[in-house]
Formats: sequence, C-alpha cells, structure tokens
Amino acid sequence: MPLLKKISPDQDDGPSPIPTLPRKDSIGAESLAELRYTIHQRLISELDHTKIEGGDTPANRAAVEEAINMLMSVESTPLNWQQKQKLVQEVIDEVLGLGPLEPLLKDPTVSEIMVNASNEIYIEREGKIYLTDRGFRDDTHIMAIIDKIISPLGRRIDEASPMVDARLPAGYRVNAIIPPLAIRGPSITIRKFFEDRFNMDDLIRIGTFTAEVADFLKACIEMRLNIIISGGTGTGKTTLLNALSEYIPDGERIVTVEDPAELRLRLRHVVSLETRPPGLEGKGQVTQRDLVRNALRMRPDRIMVGEVRSGEAFDMLQAMNTGHEGSICTVHANTPRDALSRIENMVLMAGLELPIRAVREQLASAVHLIIHVSRLRDGTRRVTQVTEVAGMEGDTVTIQDIFVFMQQGVDENGRIIGVMRPTGIRPRFAERFGQSGVFLKPDIFIRRND
Repeated sequence: MPLLKKISPDQDDGPSPIPTLPRKDSIGAESLAELRYTIHQRLISELDHTKIEGGDTPANRAAVEEAINMLMSVESTPLNWQQKQKLVQEVIDEVLGLGPLEPLLKDPTVSEIMVNASNEIYIEREGKIYLTDRGFRDDTHIMAIIDKIISPLGRRIDEASPMVDARLPAGYRVNAIIPPLAIRGPSITIRKFFEDRFNMDDLIRIGTFTAEVADFLKACIEMRLNIIISGGTGTGKTTLLNALSEYIPDGERIVTVEDPAELRLRLRHVVSLETRPPGLEGKGQVTQRDLVRNALRMRPDRIMVGEVRSGEAFDMLQAMNTGHEGSICTVHANTPRDALSRIENMVLMAGLELPIRAVREQLASAVHLIIHVSRLRDGTRRVTQVTEVAGMEGDTVTIQDIFVFMQQGVDENGRIIGVMRPTGIRPRFAERFGQSGVFLKPDIFIRRND
C-alpha cells in the first residue's frame, strides 16, 4: 500500500489544489524554500496519515522520505545531492516534528529555544544566548507549529486565549503567546530538561559550589531542615533541587507539586502532582494551592513545590510548621532577603488578611535555610549564598550568611574565578547536627582568607 493516497509514479488523479513544483535548470535558496513548502503542502494533502502514527520513529521517517522522493521524481525538479538531503530532512521535520525547531530540540547542548519572530530564533547554550540561522516561513508557519504542540493536549490558543503553557512528550516546557499580546507576532519559548541529570558530584566538579558546602547541605537535608532555593530565571534552581534529592534517605514518601512538572528526583517513592489549566469552557482548573492542600492528605514525609508563585506559599509554610520538616521549594528572587519578601507577599495574596507580623513569624519559624543561585556574567551558574533564617528581631525576619561566593578575578577566556567561603558565622541550628547523629568537620564554619 502506497503511503501517498493520491500520487504514485505511474498515476496522477488529476490536478491538485496545491501548486505544482517549480521547474528550473538550477535552484537557489529562495526556490529551495519554496520547493520545501510546496512538497510539505502536497504531503499534508495527499499523505495517508494513518500509516505514520506513533510520531518520529525510524520507520515513519523512512516512509515519509520515500513519499518525498516519489513526489520529487514525479516533478523531476533538478537538485544536487546536498540540496536534496537538506530538503528531505527539513520536510521530514515539518511532517513528524516541529519544523525549524526540530534540530535545536535534538541538540544536546541547547538548553533553551526562544522564537521572537519568524526570522529570529535564539538559543541558550552553556548559559549564553546566540542567534541562530534558522527561521520560519512566516507567522502562519509559527502558528501551525504552536497548534501542533497544543492540539494533542486539548488546549487552544486564539485571540480569546492568547497565552498557553504546555509540555512536550520529552518533558520540555513550552510557552506560547500570540498577537495582540505579542506585538511582533507569535512567540515560542521552550525550556529543555536533560535526562543526563547533574548530581551533587557533577555540581562540585563544574564549580557550582565546594565539597564542604555540599557536605553542609547534605547534613541540613538529613536533619530535615526546611529549605528555600532562590534565584532568577534560568539560574539552575530546579537542577539544584533535583541534585539535592539524592541526600534524602530511602523510604521517605515525597509529594511534589509543580506547574508544569519539571522535577526528576533521584528517589523511588515519589508522587508527582501537576496543575491543570481551565478547559475550553473555562472550568476544571486545578491550582498549585489546591494540590498543596491535597498533598497534606497523602501522608508525605516531605513536600516539594517546584516553584512557589502565589497563595500556595501560605499552605507550604503551614506544612513546614506542622510535621512536614525537610520540605523544599523554589522561588524567583534576586537575593535571599528578596526571597523572603516575595513569599511574604504571596502569603498575603492568599486573601487571609493576616497581620504582617504574623506572616513574618510564620516565615521565621518555618524556613531554616535559603540557598541562592545566580547566573554570572560568563554564563556559569553558581550558588552564591547559603543563608540561615535566624529568627525575629522586632517586626523583622533576621538572616545571616553561612557561606558566600567570593570572586577572585577573571581568566583569559572571560570565565569568572571564585570559590564559596564560610563567613565565620556558626548557624543557630548547628547544635542540632550532633543530636541528630550528623557530624561535620570541626572547622567547616571557620572563616579563611586563602
């Protein structure tokens, strides 16, 4: 059975509504793009899609390539070998993948893909942003790719609902926004997550923090301290949380709450919960606050919130204060102090009309440690502060740095040289280490000038 429903080398069922392929003695870049578009349109019209179910598999790629070659043989368009290979690959990417984005999705060095406009696609690689030479045909082409992403999920995007968050089958997070909100045209942002996850040894090796900081964090997790990981966008908060999870003892039940799901914890006993947006009729939404409340009924030993954004901050603090010690969450913030201020504001967003002092007392008693991560000018991601939440003085939550990143210079390649150093302050909870059977080097908190 031929893959093409209408066209075979020996038969043509009459004129197609799709324009015929251009016939030229030679073909340039513009003509090649036009030819790619024409073949793609004819495939959409004439391909028997029931025979390529299952997505981008080797068998489906071979079947689509055969169909492309059949169409090209019928039209007899002159192409050299390189042009033909390029055209076949790009059409396959259009039919089975996400078009111009497909090679970027498969590139293991690319961590983020940003489509600003049809002819403007940026990527992030090793913490730095680069403009690519790839592009879409026009805004309609971008919209077709967005629809390809969200349609299987039962989602929609239009003028009435011009923003959407989704997740690709590989787990990558996708955000799309279209006019009139996106003035220059539809925009797509894809955050990739890698199966080859960093563990704590990897993070020590690449300089995210030192071995002694890792030992300290291990002790804090084993002692069931409540931890906030703070930092800006793309600083590595989720990566750090995933890595820290390897220190959680086996046998503990972990419930994660996310929007969308990104965590890949190094644990077996994990229940992962994910929010749900409203359906097409505007009903059925499940928020992070709903999930945190439900998680409390699931007998968790620890609760992890991938990113605290709103009123669920109050429920998270309640959980930390009522028997779920050792819980961890992340928050977008520029400093540890800013992280506390943001959580304070989120608690107020819960609409409970609590006095500000009561909110701060909740914070001071619930949170023990803040780990702040930053992306430096050279693109590297480092833990720059490990900060204790020490308590209350008057109406103010007091904090004190235990370890800080000290920059020592810049090498000939522009890479920042520096290392985490203890500040000389011994955390107030340090006496609990020995009581819990957790022991650290005696000099771990001693300030050094080397």
